[in-house]
Amino acid sequence: MKVILLGPQRRPTLDSVVRTLGLDGPFATITAGWQEREPGDRELSARLGDRDVNLSLYRRWLDVQERDPDFAAADRRLRGVLAEMQDIYLLRLDYALRAVYAVRRRNGDDQLRAGAMAEAIAAVRELDAAHLHRVSEISGEFYQAWQPHGRPVIAGHRDEVSRLVGDTAALVVAGGHVGVLADVLHLFNVAAVMRSPVIAWSAGAMALTDRIVLFHDRAPYGPGHPEVYGSGLSVLRNLVLLPHARARLLLEDAPRMAVFARRFAPARCILLETGTRIDTDGDGSCPPDVRVLAEDGRVTSLEAA
Repeated sequence: MKVILLGPQRRPTLDSVVRTLGLDGPFATITAGWQEREPGDRELSARLGDRDVNLSLYRRWLDVQERDPDFAAADRRLRGVLAEMQDIYLLRLDYALRAVYAVRRRNGDDQLRAGAMAEAIAAVRELDAAHLHRVSEISGEFYQAWQPHGRPVIAGHRDEVSRLVGDTAALVVAGGHVGVLADVLHLFNVAAVMRSPVIAWSAGAMALTDRIVLFHDRAPYGPGHPEVYGSGLSVLRNLVLLPHARARLLLEDAPRMAVFARRFAPARCILLETGTRIDTDGDGSCPPDVRVLAEDGRVTSLEAA
C-alpha cells in the first residue's frame, strides 16, 4: 500500500501533493483526532477541491457510547486499566533512563562505560517491548470478549465506513490527539478496508505505525521521557515518526538523541518537519534523503546514517 507522510500542515502542502499524485478524488478524510472539532474541516475540504467525505469516526464513537452503553462502559474500564499500566510503566521507565544517563555521565574507562551503556539501554528496550506487548494483549482480550463486529451499532458503522472508503481514490488522515485517533481507527476496523493510497501527517501519520512513541523535550514542566503508548494500525512498520521534531525534541543534545535512536533501533526515527514529504509503503522503506536521528545522536539523512 502506498503511503505518503507529510510534515505538519500549518503551511499546507496537501493540495500540491494530491496534484502530483494525479488523484481526482473522491477522498475519504479522517479528522477524529480533532475530537469535538471534527466537523470543522472546511479548509481541509477546500484543499481537496471539495471532493471529500469525512468518515466522522469521532461522531460515530459518540453514537456508539449513546446507543451501546454496555460496550461504552466496558471501554471506559479498559481505558482505566491502560492508564494505570501507563503510569506504572512511566515510573519504571524513569528509573531505567536515569540509570542510562547516570552511566553516560560517569568518568572512567571508556570501554567499560560503553558496555554498561549498552546494557542499560537494553534494559529500557526490554521494558518498552514488555509494555507494548502487555498493552496489545489487554486490548486484544477486550476485543475478543466484546467482539465489536458482533455488536449491531458498531457493525453498522463499520459497514458504512467500509463502503465510503471503498469508493475513494485516497484516504487522508489528519492529526490531533493520537490516542483518540488510534482508538477509533481500531474500533471501526479501518485497516481492513484500506486499499487506495493514504496521505497522513502529524498524529495521523503516527497512528499508522506499529509503535506509537510520545515525546516532548520542551514541555512547560520540563523534558519528559519518550514513552511507548501502544500500537497504531501497523500499516507502517519499523518507523518511529517524529512530527514537529525541532519544536519538541532537544535535537542539539546529541547524547540524549543518541539514547533515543539506540533505544528504538532498528526502527528508523524519522523527522516530519514542515514541508516534508515521504513516499513509503508497509515495509518502512524510505527515500535516502529522509532526515533521521542517527545512533550517534546526529540529525542526518538516511543514506548517511
